[in-house]
Amino acid sequence: MLERSEELKLFDLGPVEELLEHCGSHLGRGPMRRAIALYKPPAFTRSQFERRFLEAVLRTGLPRPAVNINVAGFELDLYWEEARFAVELDSYATHGGHGAFERDRLRQEELLLAGIGMTRVTDVRFDREPDAVLERVARLLRERLPPVWRG
Repeated sequence: MLERSEELKLFDLGPVEELLEHCGSHLGRGPMRRAIALYKPPAFTRSQFERRFLEAVLRTGLPRPAVNINVAGFELDLYWEEARFAVELDSYATHGGHGAFERDRLRQEELLLAGIGMTRVTDVRFDREPDAVLERVARLLRERLPPVWRG
């Protein structure tokens, strides 16, 4: 259906995404989100680490997260709305000072109070053990996804 509407130049991603936002926990919501992921423009990433991590996440078959999106007053590196789960990507170069350290802890508490789970992944850990990092992220995400999304 999506391919045919695209061939006929009738497909418009915006209204489809808007409809999905209003359909609650309908069983077709997850499969439709996965189907339209192909039509979304490439994610805007702020660093090579974000690009590498996003590509690795997508290779695992996990649902496509939103990237660099504002949620609960904070810009999150990767965010799965259906699971209310975020991954923050940290490197010492951008999070190494005392001020950043304190802000990151406050941010994590604020997100938890808003019902958003989060994990942090450092560039060093991802470089050292990418498969283990991705498996842990997948497990954390699956725990928070509604049953219809779990694989």
